[in-house]
Amino acid sequence: MYENGSIYMGITKELQPQKVMFDMSQANRHGLIAGASGTGKTITMKVMAESFSDAGVPVFVCDVKGDVSGLAEPGEDNEGMQKRIDRFGIRDTFSYKSYPVTFWDIYGKGGHPIRTTVSDFGPELLSQIMGLSEIQEGVLNIAFRVADDNGLKILDLKDLRAVLNHISDNRIKYSAKYGNIASASINSITRAILPLEDQGGDKFFGEPALDINDWFMRSDDGRGMINVLHAVEVIQKPKLYCMFLMWMLAELFEQLPEAGDADKPKFVFFFDEAHLLFKDVPKAFLQLIEQTVKLIRSKGVGIYFVTQSPSDIPDPVLAQLSNRVQHALRAYTPAEQKAVRTAAQTFRVNPDFKTEDAIMNLGTGEALTSFLDAKGIPQIVQYTKIICPQSLMAPCSSATKAQCMAGSLMGEKYDEPIDNISAYEILTEQAEIDAEIAADELALKQAEKEAAEQAKQEEKERLAAEKAAAKEEERQRIAEEKEALRQKIAEEKEAQRLKLAAEKEALRQKIAAEKLAQKEKEKAEKKAEEERKKKEKQKAQRQAKIESQFIQAGGQVLKRGLLGILKLK
Repeated sequence: MYENGSIYMGITKELQPQKVMFDMSQANRHGLIAGASGTGKTITMKVMAESFSDAGVPVFVCDVKGDVSGLAEPGEDNEGMQKRIDRFGIRDTFSYKSYPVTFWDIYGKGGHPIRTTVSDFGPELLSQIMGLSEIQEGVLNIAFRVADDNGLKILDLKDLRAVLNHISDNRIKYSAKYGNIASASINSITRAILPLEDQGGDKFFGEPALDINDWFMRSDDGRGMINVLHAVEVIQKPKLYCMFLMWMLAELFEQLPEAGDADKPKFVFFFDEAHLLFKDVPKAFLQLIEQTVKLIRSKGVGIYFVTQSPSDIPDPVLAQLSNRVQHALRAYTPAEQKAVRTAAQTFRVNPDFKTEDAIMNLGTGEALTSFLDAKGIPQIVQYTKIICPQSLMAPCSSATKAQCMAGSLMGEKYDEPIDNISAYEILTEQAEIDAEIAADELALKQAEKEAAEQAKQEEKERLAAEKAAAKEEERQRIAEEKEALRQKIAEEKEAQRLKLAAEKEALRQKIAAEKLAQKEKEKAEKKAEEERKKKEKQKAQRQAKIESQFIQAGGQVLKRGLLGILKLK
């Protein structure tokens, strides 16, 4: 309960109980609400949220089981509640009442949708959530820079994928301007988008983007608005849950001015199931959370992590949580016993009891508490019975939630998604224009190709015709030459024939003449031979006659003389 600038958290477990007060001026020093399931963490969180609201401080609460929604309805009276009212001495000040509640839900089912744009989320946070390497984070930064330089708004994941595809298609061009962009890095980033979409990132990224100032509203009676995140479904998607929480802290840190020390915080967060925020996170991401938690205090923001054990919170972050509420822990294993010892060591010792034993003996609704006093000094640990909330301890009815959502100004502003013109639409349109241009260029090239082929075919046909004409002309020439040659040969043959005939005739005539001459010669020779023979015969006859005459004439001398005379002739 809120009392004069402090939260009445409960009473000590003593014969003469003392009030345990939490000074609101120290609320921005952050805190931890820890304890096993069923030990009363949610009740403690609701008591604190109610008190901050009554003090006019807006609150954000994660509702992972659905029972935090009971803040929207007044509590129910019963015998047990009456005993608690008397035990805490609040009979005169306690009243059952509902609180101003705005329901939110990343999926838009159990509350108004929460959205932000990918550009507002930024490449640094996105890289950590996606688990990108240093090189891949560099490429993602280039993607955001390319989008900014080219007027491409990255509002949702389809915009981011469109920009990545655009860079991939123009990788050489952008590498020359922004540095090396490996295809493997683009592919890795694109693949990393898929699990985000599967967990609901396609619903978280988009428009209308949440204006963080809408969480700082107050009701007409001045109470701070309690913003309840319906996280029953989203808690099953730890990556999306962590992404939302980190964005929320970063957004507050960027937008809120420095506040300095004040009598109460400007805003308070309760992060239930906080261990999910630190599970299997890269070192760089852990450093980012640590830095944000450390610095956001100066903005007047208080952060309260709700988890089972302090060991769920990394030591650098745990060191920033100055206000502690430790509900019971059970220690059945060595690891659990170590967790109890660790939790006990985080408190300033109370000489009246042993902290380690007290943690294991706490009942439901009881806790060990230690808050900073007005001077910022941790108080000694107190065995505390936590005060009862004024709102309903159970989940509110569906009708109440529907009424709250219908009466909220946030519905008109955020319920309907808006798909403004952004990188996806621009690049898609550009791709369509490029495709049309490419189609026209292709058609032109095809027409030019067909024209070239037609010209080539016509040239081929012309060359073929010229070749055929030349061939025909050559054929005719050859035929003419052949005919001329044939005629020449025929003429030569005829001339040769005539010549041969003439020569043959001449030879025949010559032969005939020669034969005739031979015949004449032979005839002449025969005649001459006959003449010779005749002469010889005559000579012989004469000789014979002479000889006969000589013989007859008588004398041998005369005969020889006559023979000699005849021989001389």
